[in-house]
Order: sequence, then structure tokens, then C-alpha cells
Amino acid sequence: MKNRVGLKPITNLSLVDKVEISITEYIKSNKLEVGDTIPKEMEFAESLGVSRTVVREALTRLRTIGIIDSKKHKGMVLSQPDFIENFEKIMETNLVGDDTLKDIFELRLIMEMGMVDLLFARKTDEDIEELSKIVDDMEKGKGETHIFSLKNEVAFHGKLYEMSGNKTLHRLQNILLPVFQYVHNHKLDDAKTYMYKKKFVTHRELLNYLKEGNKEKFRKGLARHLEPHFDRVLKDVAF
Repeated sequence: MKNRVGLKPITNLSLVDKVEISITEYIKSNKLEVGDTIPKEMEFAESLGVSRTVVREALTRLRTIGIIDSKKHKGMVLSQPDFIENFEKIMETNLVGDDTLKDIFELRLIMEMGMVDLLFARKTDEDIEELSKIVDDMEKGKGETHIFSLKNEVAFHGKLYEMSGNKTLHRLQNILLPVFQYVHNHKLDDAKTYMYKKKFVTHRELLNYLKEGNKEKFRKGLARHLEPHFDRVLKDVAF
């Protein structure tokens, strides 16, 4: 029978992973796009020399992560996967190891510092007003001190990510906040009483730098604000 799909057969029928890889290679090599249809199970099975059951399992994996979808009268079509949603599902399992959590924690710090230019380019008067209210509420509840407060970090920095105007970054930050909390609660207990080496930069001061449009002061202030976390990471203290 003619090989209509044009993929090399796979002799080991138990390796669903290889079938999955072959299907993704087919998508890439044919430069398919979202909305394009892909061959039926039988066509893949005949081309790869495997059973439909193996192909079905491989397709199910791709469907689970949002790469393919089934449409009435069209069959299987390519869809745009939501990688943030898949990342979120992984994080919710609480199965991520300490080494990975440490890497993710560092990633959040990198993103925090790296978004400063976007933040200043896209901030609006409404954003500043909302951030001011957050800082006002913080100060009403408890005065700013040198003691690290996770609750304050979540409220203030969450708004900063939103102000960056990058929807993916904002969604990713919402996922990483629990990681920040996990590391704080279980691995950075000393952060609660961390004594800053230099003058502590408060949320109010960071807000004022934003109002003034002083990007460099904000960048330096943010680094000092996050000092206990960078200090822990740069000293390579075990998590």
C-alpha cells in the first residue's frame, strides 16, 4: 500500500514516544499551521508500521497538551497549545524536585529584574494609581520595615508584572508566586528576619521611582529590595 504520509516505519511497536516524535516531525517538516488538518490514525499507522492503538495513544498525548483537536466534519486539526496552562498543571502536582524549584525561583528573580524596561515603557497613570493604593493599604496594616514580608511581595510585585503589559509574563508570574512562597516557607526561613546590608528600599520608594520616571534608581532599588533572595542564590546556599 502506498505510503501517503511519507514517514519512515517504526519497527518497535511499544515505543509510543517514537510515534509521537514522528508525528511532530511530520507537522514541522510539512510546515503545518494552526487550523491545518493532519492525517487520520490509519494513515499514520500504515506509514509508521504500527497499530492504530499506538498511534491513538501518541495522538492523545498531543491532544492533552493542546497541539491537536478534533473538529466535526474536519477530523484532527492543529491548535495553538497553551504552554502556560500545561506548566501550571505540572506545578500543581507538587512533584517538582528541589533542584528544579531552585532553578524556577532563580528564573523568577531574573524575570523580575529583566522586566524593568517594559515596566517603564508601558506603565500608565491608572497603573500608578492602583499601585499607590496597594502601598497605602500595606502601610495602613503595618509599617514598612527591613523585615521581608511575603504578603507584601505578592501584592506589590504581582501588580508590577501586570503593568509590564506582557500577558504571558503576567500569567507565568501567577504560577511562580507559589514557588516563591514554597521556597520562602520551607527553604528560606531566615528571610523573615533578614537584615539588609544596605538601606532597605521600601515599596513606597520603588513606587516613587516609578512616578518620577527614574528607571535606573528603580532598577537598583529593586535589586536591593530583593537582596535576601539574590544573596541566598549567589552564595549558592543549599535549598
